[in-house]
Amino acid sequence: MTAPRSSALVLVADDEDSIRFVLRQALESAGHRVEEARDGAEALERLAEADFDLAFLDIRMPEHTGLEVLQAMKAKGSETAAVIMTAQGTMDSAIEAMKQGALDYLAKPFSIDEATALTAKALRTRDLEREVRELRREVDRYSSKVDEDRMVGRSQALLDVFKIVGKVAASNISVLITGDSGTGKELVARAIHRSSPRATEAFIAVNAAAIPSELLESELFGHERGAFTGAHESRPGRFREASGGTLFLDEIGDMPHALQAKLLRVLQSGEITSVGGRAPRKVDVRIIAATHRDLDEAVLSGHFREDLLYRLRVVPIHLPPLRERLDDIEALAEHFADRYGHELAGEHRAIAGATRQLLLDYKWPGNVRELENAVKRAVVLSSGSMLTPEDFSFIAHPPAGADERGDLAALIRQEVLECLDSDDASDVYHAILEQIEPPLLKAVLERTDGNQLRAAALLGINRNTLRKKIVELKIEVPKRPTP
Repeated sequence: MTAPRSSALVLVADDEDSIRFVLRQALESAGHRVEEARDGAEALERLAEADFDLAFLDIRMPEHTGLEVLQAMKAKGSETAAVIMTAQGTMDSAIEAMKQGALDYLAKPFSIDEATALTAKALRTRDLEREVRELRREVDRYSSKVDEDRMVGRSQALLDVFKIVGKVAASNISVLITGDSGTGKELVARAIHRSSPRATEAFIAVNAAAIPSELLESELFGHERGAFTGAHESRPGRFREASGGTLFLDEIGDMPHALQAKLLRVLQSGEITSVGGRAPRKVDVRIIAATHRDLDEAVLSGHFREDLLYRLRVVPIHLPPLRERLDDIEALAEHFADRYGHELAGEHRAIAGATRQLLLDYKWPGNVRELENAVKRAVVLSSGSMLTPEDFSFIAHPPAGADERGDLAALIRQEVLECLDSDDASDVYHAILEQIEPPLLKAVLERTDGNQLRAAALLGINRNTLRKKIVELKIEVPKRPTP
């Protein structure tokens, strides 16, 4: 917010030299800057030249009266406050001036204290008006952000999600959101937060897959100065930053096993201990988690704690892939076309009828984010207000046998976007590699019918390296067909 000011720029407009002199002396002694005008015409010239905080206007001046100057100020939308100076015999005119928007009036003869008090009042009023405008701009920006983040669709699956959001928003229970990458899991989390009593507090998102495991504990719980090499100053951590609000733990399935135990203790006790710290701190945070992994399978394989899963999955919400929500594709495409049409092209963009079927026929392996990027690209490429099939030529005719490659390429694009869009982006190469390596190896092994020698050759790696990866990543090797 703008800091309150103590100095005002003031115009004194009066045809009496003594009035102008006395007011200038008093106001300058109080730290204000003063300019003078001898008549109404000169007052209007001064007002056009500078942004005054306050104007003292004599009600009777040559050229233009104080009321006429006030009317001209209001007609031009001037934000300068006005004080009408009037003799006792013209009080009716002063009242009329108040009706027209004057800040106040001074009845001659007046005391200097009255004039300085009115100047301070005008300064406070203008500061408050500026603060209100700033707040309105903040509200507009927030509303715009909310509009960008709102969930769009009309499928039954999405309507079911909306119902659950409405039911759980008011409570503090933990929610686990599952679904493929790009289906909009963070949008659901934000919708819950915005509909909750915590809406005015912070919403902090942390992607567990995008932060190196050795740094994730410090990122979540904070650290003390000197706790480890490079810890030159203390940091509060995301839990404390989200205190009073919501902490969204994205890709919780990728959280290291040792850290899962510490997270479980936080959920049980409501207390955190920073890295290098001794005394636990209470935190008031609502946890919403999300993952694209099958956590039940991760529990069976020993990669995820069963007790933590129960704590996180008090209420589960599942987002189906976009290919299973055909009713949402058209609504989302229209939403993105309108949004990016105005943002990138300065005008509305519509989806042509033939284009709609093209979008419905495509599988959208990257889900909502792929659709969003496709529409954005089409808006940039289009030459008219209607998005035609030609504007989506990059998805219209995939080459033969491209389905698997397309799925994998979409996954890679998706992971890159998620890492780069994350506020916690770091070590992007390894973060993406961890996500891409398992499906890549699985796809190659399926193509070679489980022949590891051929798979290693296709991948360009040693057979022993492939075997090691299969064990580490717990990849199920397809059985080779019986001759």
